[in-house]
Amino acid sequence: MTREEKSIAIENLTAQLAGTNIIYVSDISGLNAETTSNLRRACFKAGIKLEVVKNTLLAKAMEASANDYGDLPTVLTGNSAIFISDVANAPGKIIKDFRKKSDKPVLKGAYINSEVYIGDNQLEALATIKSKEELLGELIGLLQSPAQRIISALQNKFAGSEEETEA
Repeated sequence: MTREEKSIAIENLTAQLAGTNIIYVSDISGLNAETTSNLRRACFKAGIKLEVVKNTLLAKAMEASANDYGDLPTVLTGNSAIFISDVANAPGKIIKDFRKKSDKPVLKGAYINSEVYIGDNQLEALATIKSKEELLGELIGLLQSPAQRIISALQNKFAGSEEETEA
């Protein structure tokens, strides 16, 4: 790869990093072609972009980015692939699901909304992070719950008073 090609690749990676707040870095080495294809297909269905990257280029793109990736560049050793998503827990769920069948992919680290997570031991926590939609749904449910109880109580009270007047 020429210096110019590397420069273009770094610019492209920097643009990708700037366009998202959710990045997972993993090791997918050792996966056979069929398994890698299945992983790519699962990522595509979930709206996740999976890309194998060169560590030095990704490190330079992280350095050039406006985001603070903290210690995340330190995990860039061996083979690396990045998962770029709009949903915080989606890549974690995909990785966790694939780990039921094999020991790969191994999570190296993640950057989620300015928080840095390092190590494969973070996978369970990352896979269970609630998405924005899930949090909004819970919030709406919590807000509706008291109102529903008041309406139900009023309906029961009025239904009871109507029965008394009819009797």
